[in-house]
Amino acid sequence: MLAFSEGHPPNPPNDSRDLTLLPKAHLHLHFTGSMRPTTLIELADKYGVHLPEALSSGTPPKLRATDERGWFRFQRLYDIARSCLRAPEDIQRLVREAAEEDVRDGSGWLEIQVDPTSYAPHLGGLIPALEIILDAVESASRDTGLGMRVLVAANRMKHPLEARTLARLAVRFADRGVVGFGLSNDERRGMARDFDRAFSIARDGGLLAAPHGGELTGPASVRDCLDDLRAARVGHGVRAAEDPRLLRRLAERGVTCEVCPASNVALGVYERHEDVPLRTLFDAGVPMALGADDPLLFGSRLAAQYEIARRHHGFTDAELAELARQSVRGSAAPEGVREKLLAGIDDWIGADPARGLS
Repeated sequence: MLAFSEGHPPNPPNDSRDLTLLPKAHLHLHFTGSMRPTTLIELADKYGVHLPEALSSGTPPKLRATDERGWFRFQRLYDIARSCLRAPEDIQRLVREAAEEDVRDGSGWLEIQVDPTSYAPHLGGLIPALEIILDAVESASRDTGLGMRVLVAANRMKHPLEARTLARLAVRFADRGVVGFGLSNDERRGMARDFDRAFSIARDGGLLAAPHGGELTGPASVRDCLDDLRAARVGHGVRAAEDPRLLRRLAERGVTCEVCPASNVALGVYERHEDVPLRTLFDAGVPMALGADDPLLFGSRLAAQYEIARRHHGFTDAELAELARQSVRGSAAPEGVREKLLAGIDDWIGADPARGLS
């Protein structure tokens, strides 16, 4: 759980509803980063992997990824954790536990993001790795009742040809649970336009385009996602707040930004929770879907992101309900799932279902 600063004015009594009971969609959660710390420790012991204290202490590591050395350390920790996922049963456990955590936090729909090439060496190749992941998602969804799908993400640190291979693979498995295509890793490397062909393949195959942008670099990164990759969602996107014209464009097009407040502070994108421009984006009409990004490394899950909006940005319960609605509207969930979640949000806030804030 996050430790919030002392001295912040308390919310009014009518703005203290239980945020774990607020139905919501979770659109920004990375695969290995979704792991429970205790699970990582057990898997590391199973395979004889030495974990650095940053991963074994039980408390989130101190990270700062705004320079290359800091990003390298973050990526190294992630890679060590990923090396502990070596067998189908490890994948099944991770996915099941991620689903259980999301259900506990009020999520009714989860789109988990994965680059299957990272797991292929231990799982028999690229296609078997994705099949194992999708089977685990289907099983976890059935067992927990959580609507759950997969967003396949390419690595912008690798050659664009590899991204095209992944895009074709993602389209091939669109009827097995893949709903989107992303682009992750250090946005300071690899221009968005280098991956335009991969995203064209994904879009032509009916997949949602959701690249990362506007996290480690500024508004230009978000514009590149829109112009070069025709993004329907942007992973993070918070730096768009620095450009009013870009904010208007995002709002007018209804492009959802997958904002991860705890991650932004943990990685040094912003110094304090209060500095994350949630209010700026919200007031500009930019749709947002709050996400946990990598709970393993940042120490908080989905409901805690809504708590940050409440405690540090003064969001009322009515506004938090609207954030939850935006997460649902920005998802790839089927219409029936959307209707159920939106009705649950109205029940949580006690609002007229025809009203809302938008």
